[in-house]
Amino acid sequence: MISTISNDFLEISVKHFGSVLTSVKSKSTGYEFLWQGNPEIWNGQSPILFPVIGKMLDDKYCLNGKEYQMIRHGLARHYDFELYSKSDNELVFMQTDNEETLKSYPYKYKLFVAFKIDGSKLTVTHTVKNENDGIMYFSVGAHPAFNCDIGDEIVFEKPETAYSERIDHDSVLLEEKDLILSNENILKIAENTFDKDALIFSGLNSKSVILNNLQRNKKIAFNFGDAPYFAIWAKPNAPYVCLEPWHGINDSYDKKADISDKRGIEKLNSGESFSFAWCAEFIE
Repeated sequence: MISTISNDFLEISVKHFGSVLTSVKSKSTGYEFLWQGNPEIWNGQSPILFPVIGKMLDDKYCLNGKEYQMIRHGLARHYDFELYSKSDNELVFMQTDNEETLKSYPYKYKLFVAFKIDGSKLTVTHTVKNENDGIMYFSVGAHPAFNCDIGDEIVFEKPETAYSERIDHDSVLLEEKDLILSNENILKIAENTFDKDALIFSGLNSKSVILNNLQRNKKIAFNFGDAPYFAIWAKPNAPYVCLEPWHGINDSYDKKADISDKRGIEKLNSGESFSFAWCAEFIE
């Protein structure tokens, strides 16, 4: 099932399964800003990453002395969300734990994803609530893919001297880092930009970027806020790019004895909630 809302500037659609954003379309020109998925390239569009981001070493983790299996980017994208509320300018979806999620992630949770349009802006807010009696450990992130072309630019809010962390063929973090920006703010999307997979940044000065589609004269002003990690990814030579705010990160080969010690892990006490949002303004 898909739900849609629109205003004078934008029409957006969200698929209930996985709470996946499936369309962001200009009302004036009909231009589609969101990657529409292609199984020959990448069939995804905007998966929700929860309760892990990226890859767990050997697809496993330990919690309180017990080992659990966990698939890449977590469970949320593989289950339905309920349409929790709908108004003229906002869709709110909710997912809760179920019998299957508890086998891999032994926590009761509520995960809300709210899509709100205001003029030419879309804000997507993710809220995790701990429904357990004790502490809950988790990661959460976003993975939206936007149409673009080789030769387009990603312009950072501020000049950056930025190193990308690297992952191997199995999506496990390596010790290797590559210098991507040297007191610069423009990243040109070239044919080889993603030959070594995602660019994974931390410690950025910027809180936003502009995806500048030079050939089509379109821009997306993308704000990722205080996310501690910001990834940029596409398949090599693909006509899209993913802008990904992460609260969490892949495992490295320095495996921790318990997920509570994992780098970048978030935690909530009983009854507490955690929220983060990304915002995109679509400019023609």
